[in-house]
Amino acid sequence: MSQGREQPLTVHDLNQLLLVCSLVLLVAVAAVRISSRSGLPSLLVYLGIGVAMGQDGIGDIHFDNAELTQVIGYAALVVILAEGGLGTKWKEIKPALPSATALALVGVAVSVGVTATAAHYLVGLEWRQALIIGAVVSSTDAAAVFSVLRKLPLPARVTGTLEAESGFNDAPVVILVVAFSTAGPVEHWYALIGEITLELAIGAAIGIAVGWLGSWGLRHVALPASGLYPIAVMAIAVTAYAAGALAHGSGFLAVYLASMVMGNAKLPHWPATRGFAEGLGWIAQIGMFVLLGLLVTPHELGDDVWPALVIGLVLTMVARPLSVVLCLTPFRVPWQEQTLMSWAGLRGAVPIILATIPMVNGVDGSRRIFNIVFVLVVVYTLVQGPTLPWLARQLRLGEDAEAADLGIESAPLERLRGHLLSVAIPDGSKMHGVEVNELRLPSGAAVTLVVRDGKSFVPLPTTVLRRGDELLVVATDPVRDAAERRLRAVGHGGKLAGWLGMNGEPPRR
Repeated sequence: MSQGREQPLTVHDLNQLLLVCSLVLLVAVAAVRISSRSGLPSLLVYLGIGVAMGQDGIGDIHFDNAELTQVIGYAALVVILAEGGLGTKWKEIKPALPSATALALVGVAVSVGVTATAAHYLVGLEWRQALIIGAVVSSTDAAAVFSVLRKLPLPARVTGTLEAESGFNDAPVVILVVAFSTAGPVEHWYALIGEITLELAIGAAIGIAVGWLGSWGLRHVALPASGLYPIAVMAIAVTAYAAGALAHGSGFLAVYLASMVMGNAKLPHWPATRGFAEGLGWIAQIGMFVLLGLLVTPHELGDDVWPALVIGLVLTMVARPLSVVLCLTPFRVPWQEQTLMSWAGLRGAVPIILATIPMVNGVDGSRRIFNIVFVLVVVYTLVQGPTLPWLARQLRLGEDAEAADLGIESAPLERLRGHLLSVAIPDGSKMHGVEVNELRLPSGAAVTLVVRDGKSFVPLPTTVLRRGDELLVVATDPVRDAAERRLRAVGHGGKLAGWLGMNGEPPRR
């Protein structure tokens, strides 16, 4: 922030901060509608909000704390990877694991080499700066990939490969950027390969272990409130990241794998957990992109536009296709899918966050590196994102490629304007001995399941209810209250409750 005399934060200042944050969130949420209709990745809209609030925009906020941006960016990336892992289906990603791993390791190495060479010889950057840029932009962005690809009806192998790659390749890229940004000579390549392999192995082991233990615990420990399950799931995911990082492994890989294990474990209250994680993911994306937009200084970008365009062109048209061909040809991936995956190597917030590492370490020319990466990400995301659906249709990889997922949810009652009522029949309830059809629920409500002695079954109209039973009653929104009143009435007055004039209240003595 702008330098000045430090003053204590007052309640008025806090109120103003909350007002600004809430307005930014409202504008960002409204911008999602614009981005979804136009096909633009939402990251561009959020970056634009940050730039507009910055020192060259209408907000005139002076922010230049690269270290704080890096810390917040890492935290946001953990949440985004957790949300992405929870939404990743194992049956889709399993066949793509070998090819995704090859892209995340060999593909990154090829991309770094080609891009760094172009940055050195075509743009004139020093080798250290060129290697840093090559490593920074070689990572595909999980947020951009998840937000764009899940809207396209593509073959499962394509989406599985790209999603797994975006979840895996952050780890080796972070190691490379840190190594290239460290003072002194760069480590030998074989030492970096060993370090990357060790960190990935540690992160993978910890992520799978934490995810399995967390899933087992959530399935066997009954929490007192359903709202605690989403919090527990996100806490377990963050624990995987922290444990992996503290063990000198890849925390990013650990959080992604732990979340993927939990996401495929059929946890209790899964729809609520998925919605909670998705909401946190949106908040993380909005906050991260707005902050990155604040960090950039638009009037300093002019001299870096041309280098960014040249490096981005080599990355998009040479480095990425070459890495895809070399990594996927041995797996006999059709050329149409290779073409689409070459164009779908989306960059987003991750390269911009990684570009803050040399700034924090004081590398010469680090501000220029950040500006080049920022322009590259904005321009080529603007080009690649909206054109992906068109390219998929041209390659015949759209809706006709294979059957699209039906998107079945376990309890989509909110969207259907319905309610799921859980009714327990306690000892002393006059619902004991009543048949299901004698409940006389209003039209639009029905008993769909009975749980008795630990076993569940679909009741018949003549099924006799017993004490200790738990009923699952589905009711449409207009009759929800009437159904609850009728159930309470039967519980207090039995099958004759209606004729006795009871309305759901206990009888007065």
